[in-house]
This record gives sequence, structure tokens and C-alpha cells, in this order.
Amino acid sequence: MRTLYLECGMGASGDMLLGALLELTGDPDRYADALCGIGLEGVRYQAAAVERCGIRGTGVSVIIGEDTEEISEDVPHGHHHGHSHGHDHTHGHDHHHARSHGHPHEHGHEGDHTHAHAGLADIGEVIDSLRVSSRVKADAKAVYERIAQAESHAHGRPVELIHFHEVGALDAVADIVGVCWLMELLAPGEVIASPVHVGSGQVRCAHGILPVPAPATAHILQGVPIYGGEIRGELCTPTGAALLRHFAGRFGPMPPMELRGTGYGMGKKEFAAANCVRAFLGEAPDRDDMVTELCCNLDDMTPEGIGFAVQTLLAEGALDVFTTPAQMKKDRPGTLLTCLCRPGEAARFARLLLLNTTTNGVRQTDSRRYVLDTAVSTVETPYGPIAVKRATGYGVDRCKPEYDDMAKAAREHGVPLETVRQQIGIGN
Repeated sequence: MRTLYLECGMGASGDMLLGALLELTGDPDRYADALCGIGLEGVRYQAAAVERCGIRGTGVSVIIGEDTEEISEDVPHGHHHGHSHGHDHTHGHDHHHARSHGHPHEHGHEGDHTHAHAGLADIGEVIDSLRVSSRVKADAKAVYERIAQAESHAHGRPVELIHFHEVGALDAVADIVGVCWLMELLAPGEVIASPVHVGSGQVRCAHGILPVPAPATAHILQGVPIYGGEIRGELCTPTGAALLRHFAGRFGPMPPMELRGTGYGMGKKEFAAANCVRAFLGEAPDRDDMVTELCCNLDDMTPEGIGFAVQTLLAEGALDVFTTPAQMKKDRPGTLLTCLCRPGEAARFARLLLLNTTTNGVRQTDSRRYVLDTAVSTVETPYGPIAVKRATGYGVDRCKPEYDDMAKAAREHGVPLETVRQQIGIGN
């Protein structure tokens, strides 16, 4: 299985993950240039070779209009991508890894605002307008929604009232979409992350002085192994935490694998230790693994309520969620709700089931399963790019196009689904 391991010994931020993944492509300049063509207006990516504690890696800055940020004093790779589009303000947070994380401002309080702001719906529209696959758009929106939910929890405001400074929002969107795009390009079958070093002490932001980890970061990392230490400062940002939670199937030690490449994504602040995320890409052997099955019987919930519970579990990273019709006692029709997750996350998902359904108990079964390696690639067709999933292992090698991409292409071009499928030439 193609496996990506993210070593977060100095935390993680969006730009650090972006730099590490760019290095894994083998050509950071080329792919940074490609990222500038995804259609994020007024935004360009700048990459530079950076050295931290004698380790050479890639630092990435997102430049919005004329709001230029120096990556480091090292020699840049030589690319200044994209087109300028001026903004009349900047948003200066004193964070250690990124110029801005798009921290929210709650609308509805007194006082006039002179800055442009963007809500979650606005950011979704920006992401939908980009020249990237439907998979990348879905991943990016899920990551940003996770951040907005965490900020909503931290500030005690509904998500609808959470707004982000325009520059900070674009900065975070660029990091998030860039990481999602590179994840699709690298196509790991499994992403694993180490326990996350969050730092210690306090961090200054527009709202004042906050403890480390910041409240939103701490909320996002619930259920994830984290630790502090002697290094004072914010090592893991909300954006970095949300990307790790979205992509990493589990957190723990690096598994045995045949190493194919390493990438070093450099942070923007100097510490006594090398400030970087280290990414390892390799091939793990065919394997079987453990999966936990959580289930409960429901006979007093509306279909809408069950549907909401299913979508909540999937959004939180469940491996799969499904329902089965069941005949309950007293001949009442009911539903068996089943959630598949990693064994280490059983308690978290059991709690989510209890919170989001009317059941008073959840049953748990741990099972061993045989797993095929999966990788996603993109096939160009006359109807646009279509994502194709390939599954291999145990003598199996098959491909299947993604239904959502085919359906979208068919609707946009007014052709039958089968016409799009024939252009791909594989699978059913």
C-alpha cells in the first residue's frame, strides 16, 4: 500500500504541510507553478529552499495581492507565480508558522468594521469556483468546515456568525486547497501521522493573548495524541490540525514500509530544534488490519434525524456508515445504524452515536479485515477531468471511475452518464 507518514515533532501548519508534500513530488517549482493555475484569484504561491538547524527543506509563502511575505533569507527556488490583485488591508497575527490562520470575527456585536470578511458559505463558493477536481473541492470544504466548527465552539457563536478576515481566509484557503490538491496528486492509500507536538506557553493574536494550544486547535485535536514540551510557542495551528484530522486515518508510530521519498516542509520561525514537518512516502506490504464496528437499533427517530447522524459520523472521519432496515419488538419497523472506525477511535465514535441518536446503548465488535491498496488518479475526457480509483493487492487489480465526477460532467454537458463512462474506457 502506498503510505504517507507525517512526522509532526514540531507541530504542523498549512504551509509546512504544503512544503513537505511539494518536496515529495520531486519538483517543488513545477508543482508550485501548477498550483498558481487553479484559479484562486489574486493569490500566488512562492517556494524557497530553507535551512533549519542544518536541514534543507522547502518553505512556502502564500502571497495575496501585494501583501508579500518573506519566506527566509535563503535563496528562493526562483518562482514568483500568479497575478497581483491588491487588497486594502492586511491581517497581522503573531503566529509562528503562518502569516494568518484566518481567525474569525463574530458578526453581530457593536462597532463598525472597515475590513472585508468572508463567511463559511463565501469560502465554499470560492472553493467551488476553482479549477480542481470535485474530490479536492470536497476535501477542502470539509477541512474548512472543521475549522469553522472549532472556532464556533471556542467563541460560543453559531457557525453562521463566524466570519474570517478576507486576507486570512484566502491565505488559509490557499494552504488547504494546495494540500488537498497535492494529496490527490500523490494518491496515498493510507495517511498516518505521529502524535502532534503542540508547543507550550501563550500566543498573541488579534483577540489578545491565548494559551497554547489555541482553543480552536485543542478542539480540533480531540481524540488525537498530543504533547507539549519545553519549546514555547504555537507549533500546531488550527489549519494544520484540521488537515491532519481530515487526512490521517490514524496517529501513531511509523509502520514498516519501503521508503520512496521524504519531504521537509519548513516553518517560518527559528527554534532550537528544526522547525519542520517531515513527510515519508513509501510502500507498505499487503496487510490485514483491525476495524471496529459500532451499531445500535433505532425505532423512534425520523429519517432526517438518522440521515443527520450518518453525515455527522462521516464528517468526523468514520471509515463507513450505513443503515439496514430492521424489525423491532412489538413489530415496529426500525433501523440498524452501523459505524465502522479505527479501534483507537471507538470511544469517540460511540459518544457521537449516543449524542446524535436516541439510542441508550452502542454495541462494539472488533474484526480483522483484508484490505486492498487504493490510489486515485485523474483521467482527462472531453467532458472534463474524472477521478479514477484503482484497487490492488491479493492478486486483484481493478479501476473504477468516481460516480460524483461522472454525474457532474453528464449534467454540465447534457449527456447520459454512460456516454461519460465510455470516454473513460474502464470499469463500471
